[in-house]
Amino acid sequence: MSGPLTISQLQKKAAEVRKSILEMLEAAGSGHSAGPLDLTDLITTLYFNIMNLDPKHPEWDERDVFFLSNGHTVPVQYAVMAHRGYFPVKELLTLRKFGSRLQGHPERLKLPGLENTSGPLGCGLSQAAGYAYSLQYLDNAKHRWVYAITGDGELNEGNIWEAAMFAGKYKLSQLIVFVDRNNIQIDGPTEEIMPLEDLRGKWESFGWHVQEINGHNIESIIDAAAMARAITNRPSVIITHTIPGKGVEFMEYDYHWHGYGKSPQDYTTALKKLRSLNGKITGEHE
Repeated sequence: MSGPLTISQLQKKAAEVRKSILEMLEAAGSGHSAGPLDLTDLITTLYFNIMNLDPKHPEWDERDVFFLSNGHTVPVQYAVMAHRGYFPVKELLTLRKFGSRLQGHPERLKLPGLENTSGPLGCGLSQAAGYAYSLQYLDNAKHRWVYAITGDGELNEGNIWEAAMFAGKYKLSQLIVFVDRNNIQIDGPTEEIMPLEDLRGKWESFGWHVQEINGHNIESIIDAAAMARAITNRPSVIITHTIPGKGVEFMEYDYHWHGYGKSPQDYTTALKKLRSLNGKITGEHE
């Protein structure tokens, strides 16, 4: 197992991952772009600095675990896992192809290293909470951590709050959740579709320790995770403020890039900026 990357190394690695994401989507001709791009800094930092894991032994009993609840953003997880050594980087170009291990939503049994299957939104937090409960109350594995990511639009799902209530009741201090607060969902801005604020107050009312950070500041991500691990009497949530489409300027902040683009010229421009889409992506939600 290699040691954690430094902040400058993580920044370079995140740039490589963004390039891979866009190459994957170009090859697939479909998929989601805004979410994977905005989660790149966070997930790169988790896999290359924060989490204790071994890509050569993905079922290692001492590993930390990661649950991606908003499974449509899985291209970023695939890209990070490939760069981390779970499988060859060239396999990324099989995204969404028939028979590929890299489906549009993650399937746990298809790819070693995936901890959960994620399709319907709202399920991942329950999965993560259940795993954290088993570590804390059944296995007494106090040295292991459960990390999870949810989308902010996903917080419209009622079972998210059932899981939040469960984790608060049982004080699941080994559970650390990041909310991808990019302020968009498929139909528009989150605060127009279904307002979430006061988001900090909501989580606190369920008994969680809450932090808010810039989700593109790698040092802040590392520091917030360290603070969360120091909390011993409640679960932790880190509201991670991100820019949808981060890295491709004209995609940023535009909810239309949740899952599809607007014109071939837009994709050609993105390709020039970050060797990206080349006008070939269409959306599954069109």
